[in-house]
Amino acid sequence: MTPYPIEILYEGVLSCNHRLLAKAISLIESTRPQDRSKAHKLLSMLLPHTGKSWRIGITGAPGVGKSTMIETLGLKIISEGHRIAVITIDPSSQLSGGSILGDKTRMSKLSNHNDVFIRPAPSGGALGGVNSTTREVMLICEAAGFDVVIVETVGVGQSETEVESMVDMFMALMMPNAGDELQGIKRGIMEITDLFVITKADGATLQLANLAKAQIQASAKLLRHKYAHWSPKILTSSALENIGIDEVWQCCKQYFAESTDANVLSLHRAKQNQHWLHQLLEQGFREIFYQFPPIKEQLPAFEQQILDGRILPTYAAEKLLGMLTVV
Repeated sequence: MTPYPIEILYEGVLSCNHRLLAKAISLIESTRPQDRSKAHKLLSMLLPHTGKSWRIGITGAPGVGKSTMIETLGLKIISEGHRIAVITIDPSSQLSGGSILGDKTRMSKLSNHNDVFIRPAPSGGALGGVNSTTREVMLICEAAGFDVVIVETVGVGQSETEVESMVDMFMALMMPNAGDELQGIKRGIMEITDLFVITKADGATLQLANLAKAQIQASAKLLRHKYAHWSPKILTSSALENIGIDEVWQCCKQYFAESTDANVLSLHRAKQNQHWLHQLLEQGFREIFYQFPPIKEQLPAFEQQILDGRILPTYAAEKLLGMLTVV
């Protein structure tokens, strides 16, 4: 996958050489067995240099302005001396497996800055649109010295809850058309969000944005808060006009300050690592299952019987799972 020795990639990541950083991430994302072993070694070497960033997840429906918000907010953050890594999850085609990966183009001003690293990542069809190596990419970026890591979701399916399980703070961008937007909000998403930001709060949509803010405030009061020390905040902004961006960043800093004082970030990350372990076990079990010789041999026959309408999937699944032997 890469001609670079692990030691070169290690030094390249620590020195924040963007080219070697990208090579290291490509190694991490590779599914080839020989690359996976090298990736594990590289991650083990870099692990002592990780965990020092603020991890922020940002979600929102298509068209809400995620890229514009990240660019404007990112420029504000780096103006205060921070360094940012942005991981953007792009949905992969179910037919071709390809992704557009156009987020760097949409964030042209931010991507040209020396203190910013933007990494588009295809979902690869992963559940929730989050690639299985997203957490590892975050660790690589932390080791490279980026003290703010932003993960942008595709804003569909289960991506919100999955990204929330790997970040410290979760931000949901909302459209100013409050009524329709609230109809689409799931209770689970409302409960995991730490900061709601109504976008495009300028000009003709300013009144709608203020209405959306009032409605979300009313809804949030009825929900159980994720943390005892923090009540979700609701702000309005216009990234295009640079309105309310300072308030958004101040709210982020307030969240991390209060979370650090309450000593919840370390506990939150520990639980996330536990969740990560179970995900890896389930993923590994799935791979082993399909490579298990009796399953591999019998699966095509069961699939054909299902296609012919002779058996139900429930029956086939029961028979296939019954072929597993407990050691």
